[in-house]
Amino acid sequence: MPTPPLFSAEGVLFDLNAGSQKQLFQEISSLLIKSQKLDSKGIACRDIVAAAVERERLGSTGVGNGVALPHARLEGIDHVTAVFVKLATPLKFDSVDDRDVDLVAFLLAPENAGGSHLRALAKVSRLLRRQEMRQRLRSAPNAEALYMILAESQDVKAA
Repeated sequence: MPTPPLFSAEGVLFDLNAGSQKQLFQEISSLLIKSQKLDSKGIACRDIVAAAVERERLGSTGVGNGVALPHARLEGIDHVTAVFVKLATPLKFDSVDDRDVDLVAFLLAPENAGGSHLRALAKVSRLLRRQEMRQRLRSAPNAEALYMILAESQDVKAA
């Protein structure tokens, strides 16, 4: 069975206004519930938000250069999926370089994902580590353009 792509056209938020990490996680969770039909699996927004907040307590997922890679694992998820967000206003994220975050790639993985979760996280991290990629994403005019930039990168396949 082919691995589904990590990002989907429905999984991109453009110029999102979020006043806090929790609000960001709530917006992402709503999108995941809708785009992945997770409500049919008994998963609610609060489950995803709680898992993301809990992971963030272990240490910030702000990796520097205005990028955050929050991630969570949940029971009932059957493959690694992701949401990409370009924030309208950068958000404090306790990043390693103290820079506010405007590009967010949120990964949601099955509870028992193990290696596939880590491989997907590493692929997204490598992609967003590239300055030219961050510049292209920041200059994208809309969600469709963001998705096209992500989709054309062969690196961004679910592990």
